[in-house]
Amino acid sequence: MRKTFLAAAAAALAVAATGAVVVARPSVAALSDVPKDCQVSTAAYRSDLQRLTYTYNGGLVGTKAYAGDKLGWVPSAHQQIGASGDDTVFRSTEFAVHPIDGYLYKVSRRGELVDGGWKVPEVTATRLKSGFGGTRILAYGYPYLYRVTGSALYRYTVDSATGVPSAGVRLATTGWSAVNTLVYERNGGTGAGAVDVLIGTNSAGQLKEWKINRATPTQITSKVLRSSGWAPFTSLSTGFCADHPAGRPLLAITATGRASVHFDANKTDGLGTDIKGGSLGELGWTAKAYGQ
Repeated sequence: MRKTFLAAAAAALAVAATGAVVVARPSVAALSDVPKDCQVSTAAYRSDLQRLTYTYNGGLVGTKAYAGDKLGWVPSAHQQIGASGDDTVFRSTEFAVHPIDGYLYKVSRRGELVDGGWKVPEVTATRLKSGFGGTRILAYGYPYLYRVTGSALYRYTVDSATGVPSAGVRLATTGWSAVNTLVYERNGGTGAGAVDVLIGTNSAGQLKEWKINRATPTQITSKVLRSSGWAPFTSLSTGFCADHPAGRPLLAITATGRASVHFDANKTDGLGTDIKGGSLGELGWTAKAYGQ
């Protein structure tokens, strides 16, 4: 459900590109494998604290940066909660972990169109919960927030009224130190068989899918979608394709600024044989990128 909501929000916010600092150019590879109706993006923070958005949209790659869009620190982990907007204003809420004080924060951003250019006059960070030191990855699918720290995986239930997560439940104690990226993809099943489905990459080079039972979250199964080639990536995001709703684009970024884009024709089949695409080359995307 959350991916569907964010897809709609992304479409609504597409008009917000006007007035941003955008560098867009045709990607040099994988264009024939990824439909032109696909788009995917992720947040990133530069060392000067400027927030960026790295995008792949309709065969073009780009970087968006809005004036005033600074948080004051670079999150060690970050995840989108929700967004909305039109052609004059947008609002966004996000989870972010402070790299020093170990708190989980809710970051609220408000952007507006001023004299033909987009600016972000309001960025606030509200403390939600302590004990998040060492967090490497956050993944969110309402009402559950997943956290990777060290070799462990935790799940928190987010209160719908306050936005504050519950006490964490440790789902696994080993094996997660090798996981480099993790994003919530969808939920599935019903009743006792209801699961959250997440995808990510690991240091062995695999692209994997995990299914976490919602009622008994320590019951985790996994499947390898691709067996090699994914080790360098430190950011993975999934998006949507307007004319291919059964599929999904995948945007993967390395810490050195290279990126790849792929298209999974059937995002629910648990198979990687239909995933096609390839490298976009060196894009200079060296800011700390997350995933969504």
